Formats: sequence, C-alpha cells, structure tokens
Amino acid sequence: MEPSLIVLGRFQPFHNGHASMVEAALELGQSLRICIGSSETEQSLDNPWNANEREQMIRAWLAGRDAEIVHVPDLGDPPNYVRHAEKFHGPSGTLFTTDKSTAELYREADWKVIEHSLENRDNWQGWRIRATLQMLSTVMEEEAVIAALSVNIPPTVAQLIVDNGWQRRLLHMGTGGEPVG
Repeated sequence: MEPSLIVLGRFQPFHNGHASMVEAALELGQSLRICIGSSETEQSLDNPWNANEREQMIRAWLAGRDAEIVHVPDLGDPPNYVRHAEKFHGPSGTLFTTDKSTAELYREADWKVIEHSLENRDNWQGWRIRATLQMLSTVMEEEAVIAALSVNIPPTVAQLIVDNGWQRRLLHMGTGGEPVG
C-alpha cells in the first residue's frame, strides 16, 4: 500500500464536520485514504453503526469522488496505535486531522501532519448528533426526520440513514433509565 493523505475518524455518523474536513483534504489534490476507526467496536449508543454502514454513509456523500476507504480496528494502546493503524492504512504519508491528540501521536511516529481547524464545533459533535437521532428514532414522518438531520448531517447521508431505518436502532440504546418513546 502506497503512502497517502490519511483522514481518520469514527464517523458515528458521518456529519457536516467530517464532510468539511474531508472536503478540505480532497481539495489538496492528493491520493486520499479515509480510515474508519473503531471498525470492530461493539454496537452501543456511542457506536451505533458498524464499519460497513459508516462506509456507505461516506460513499453516499462522496458521490463518486475518488477516495479509498479502509477499516481500522481499535487497539486500546495509544502509544502503539500509529504502528497498528499503518497495517490498515499504509506506511508513513500525511495525516489530515482536526484532533490535536491524534496529530501528536502521528507526529511522534514521524508522520507529516496537516491540522485543519474545527468548524461549527458546538453543533457538529458526534454525541450531540447521536442524541438528536435518538430523539428522532420514534418520529415516523421521514421527511421531517431528514429535514431535522440535514441541519448537521449531509442530506445524502440523512436520506441513507432514514431509508435504511438506521436511526430506529437508537430507540432502546442508552446508559440506563427509560428508553426514548
């Protein structure tokens, strides 16, 4: 596998913050490899979609634009993560990220790092978007769900989520207490 421009994320779900970052990476005109992290993590409220579903979200948003997508399982050992991840995303190239701790890990492993600034961080946070999806999990009017999701998720991804009923699985997920609905 050739070195490439790497974008790494969990994409739970792929939202407008991810779209902004990947768009900026695509604009650099380099070969792009999008890495879906936590690819084998057990399903939970923090990780409701499996790696294949997250890849479908990204591909729906890419709409045929050229980017390779690979799945990277967790290691649970940050100092050794980069060498582990290289087995899946290839050898030292350039990391494109908005995450300072990930940037530092890759720099320490002798990678070139491009840090992109976060956009609209108050709204484009995975936990906040998953909470919205959980609240919408009982809404049956698909157009209303897509409209609500499209504020923070690319419309093509919101449509994919609703078409597959992926928001419904969040209905009974949580950390205890009463389920939504």
